[in-house]
Amino acid sequence: MKLSGTIAKPDGSLVRGHVSFTDRITAVDPASDAGDDYILPGFVDLQVNGSHGIDVMNASPDALAKLSHHLAHEGTTAWMPTAVTAPIEKIAQVHDSIASAFEISQRDSSAAGAAILGMHLEGPFISPHRLGAHPALNLDPRGDAFERVLAMRALRLITLAPELPGALDAIRRLTARGVVVSIGHTNATLEEANAGIAAGARMFTHLFNAMRPLNQRDPGVIAAALAASPAKPAMIPDGVHVHPAMLRLAVTARGKDGIILVTDKVALAETSGAEKNVGRARATIRDGAARLDDDTLAGSIISMLDGVRVMVERAEVRIGDAAVMAAANPARLVGANDRGRIQAGARADLAVLSRALELKSVFIGGREIG
Repeated sequence: MKLSGTIAKPDGSLVRGHVSFTDRITAVDPASDAGDDYILPGFVDLQVNGSHGIDVMNASPDALAKLSHHLAHEGTTAWMPTAVTAPIEKIAQVHDSIASAFEISQRDSSAAGAAILGMHLEGPFISPHRLGAHPALNLDPRGDAFERVLAMRALRLITLAPELPGALDAIRRLTARGVVVSIGHTNATLEEANAGIAAGARMFTHLFNAMRPLNQRDPGVIAAALAASPAKPAMIPDGVHVHPAMLRLAVTARGKDGIILVTDKVALAETSGAEKNVGRARATIRDGAARLDDDTLAGSIISMLDGVRVMVERAEVRIGDAAVMAAANPARLVGANDRGRIQAGARADLAVLSRALELKSVFIGGREIG
């Protein structure tokens, strides 16, 4: 099959041409007569707590497959179901559902849904001072609870606070097991954050949110995230969690290759807005995001495509660069190196957008989904 349009290349540049593919991309050929549509790599979302009324914390494998289907129709072709702070027994139950859905996803590459890449566990090893919407069930990353988490076979990404007792050893052990560690929900100083990076942490969870604020005399974890390092900050590009000017500032500091976009969307996304339990309390949609009664932000309600639009239209980022942040960078972080890029040999996971950034079609493994 062949698509014609303006193609987002892996380096963020754009070229008019044709993309030829079967289940994988076979060729990318420049052509002056190509159409006007944008051809982007399918988005890779590393932080999805739910959507369309489905909450990862309570979802069966079938419900997760249904959520995969919904995400695919938004242009997201791979994702990580994200579990939040809860009793370890509950986390184990959620893990088992994700593991089953992950294994089904791995076996059935022809499914018309976004691929599940494994579990992102956001907590319980987080700071009691930066819980956000999480319940106060936080633990230090050591002892039996940590050993149980370390043994979870579908765990691929974990958010933790590097200043907690035992955290640096935990980061080293998780990294040795192939789990990506992200610094988040943290009250870390600059020195503590840098120690986490030195131990192996490679991401920052929802930069600017649920972390020690930036201060000129106490730069903290945000300064570590904005400085050049192997760890990439992930940001929620809804224009609510992070002002567009701050989105632009972070991109200026780290460049397109140093930023990851995530939705951090919750079950309230794509619903009528009725109350849902999110983290420690009930949440509703108000002022463009999910919020608890005390106005604490409890997740976003955007799609990855919505986030790309915010980056382009409000944060003044080029669309090719936004595609790098929404696809190539997250895929590379978790070792899904054949995803998130339009080049020969990569999976033919593609999103076709109009010039107005409206989604026109999605291809997963070379097959257009209906």
